[in-house]
Amino acid sequence: MAAENFTQVMEFVLMGVSDRPELQVPLFFVFLLIYGLTVAGNLGIITLTSVDARLQTPMYFFLRHLAIINLGNSTVIAPKMLVNFLVKKKTISYYCCAAQLGGFLVFIVAEIFMLAAMAYDRYVAICNPLLYMVVVSRQICLLLVSLTYLYSLTTALTVSSCVFSMSYCSSNVINHFYCDNVPLLALSCSDTYIPETAVFTFSGTNLFFSMIIVLVSYFNIVLAILRIQSSEGRQKAFSTCASHMIAVTVFYGTLLFMYLQPRTNHSLDTDKMASVFYTLVIPMLNPLIYSLRNKEVKDALKRLWKNPCQSLKVL
Repeated sequence: MAAENFTQVMEFVLMGVSDRPELQVPLFFVFLLIYGLTVAGNLGIITLTSVDARLQTPMYFFLRHLAIINLGNSTVIAPKMLVNFLVKKKTISYYCCAAQLGGFLVFIVAEIFMLAAMAYDRYVAICNPLLYMVVVSRQICLLLVSLTYLYSLTTALTVSSCVFSMSYCSSNVINHFYCDNVPLLALSCSDTYIPETAVFTFSGTNLFFSMIIVLVSYFNIVLAILRIQSSEGRQKAFSTCASHMIAVTVFYGTLLFMYLQPRTNHSLDTDKMASVFYTLVIPMLNPLIYSLRNKEVKDALKRLWKNPCQSLKVL
């Protein structure tokens, strides 16, 4: 009898962003537009920073990988979400749910530390420009990116294994638009102390160390900018940093809001709205924030448009 009571759930139902029938089609077109812009923008950045000979610097190397991460994160979430707007049975299999959670964790953790690496890169460029190509050499860039992907994969395997080691034997309705660890743990009929501890420990540790890197880097950048005597130079530098800081603040703010609350205070409906920002909206905005407002990228786009062959780097 005990074995029958704990029959494992083999599929989940995703409630989505809204359960109101009249909103399903309008929301489909809204999020289709967001995903389309995300794919176009990030593919454009990946292509441009790969082929343009003048964009082969550490800054654009990190930007290319941020675009890859943003594209991956959106692609893990958006296609299934879009399909569910148009179908009545909004189900996802147990193993697809586990794969979606794992993929989401890989890209979200990678984004956290890629933003930290980009902040460090800007710190060295502004505060130690003479040592820039030594401190942020190609080998160091490759090492930082490799460690970021390796750590994010390790974190994803560890956390998703903990979450899916639980028994899901009663309700299978996930109050979310993708398989995330918090709403999944809310469904478990097992003791969730260990996976909850793993989720919040990894979340807190990742956010703490990456935010320390970002905050220290930008604090030193601001100090360096304030020492610039030219008011025009200070204004230009502050404008660039403000764009970066807005993106970083929105991204880290939503993650802190999502994962560092006590479970008793969690509102899954509110969390869904926060999740929309860092899984779909921020990946759409990052190409604009980090590059399309950048004069070098605009010039590269013009060169590629006018003379594609001349702008290509020599491989």
